[in-house]
Amino acid sequence: MNNPLRILQTLDRHLTAPAEMTLFGRAALALGYPGSPAEFAATHDVDAILPLSWLAAENFDFWQAQQRTNAELEPQGLYLTHLFRELEVILTPDWLKDRVRIPCEFQRLTIFRPSTLDLILTKMARGDDNDLADIRFLLQQEALTAEQLRAAFQRARVPEVPEILELFRAAQPKVLALASSGKVT
Repeated sequence: MNNPLRILQTLDRHLTAPAEMTLFGRAALALGYPGSPAEFAATHDVDAILPLSWLAAENFDFWQAQQRTNAELEPQGLYLTHLFRELEVILTPDWLKDRVRIPCEFQRLTIFRPSTLDLILTKMARGDDNDLADIRFLLQQEALTAEQLRAAFQRARVPEVPEILELFRAAQPKVLALASSGKVT
């Protein structure tokens, strides 16, 4: 079973008004790229980025649907709780206009993923082996040059958290190595 799809189907069922979400993390990889590895669909959660403009509006229906979804899926260990404000995630300033709609059929929910380049940036906040493997997958989906990656590194909005800043800097040569040779050095 595709866990992210199951979580989002449950959320959609609990919504009473139209809503949209921008997924990232493994849920975005599982649903946003045809033929993604089965391990991506095995993730137990859905991570989403909440645009500041969305947060400025009243979204009571969404928050109630999220609580009902988590209560319903808790026995299976599935949840929708990692919801980040856009300033808490490494992204380019244009991330919102560059996002890609994910073609899933829901009654009320519309889902998106960030561009491949922005997804790579989100994966650089930890730079662990799993994130580097996910970045390798993303680079196989879209050919990005070292110049494009370096430009994104320069333009990226990185949260002002010393640990995240350090991990982002440390991940840059690893991502460039993946882009040029497909191997992490």
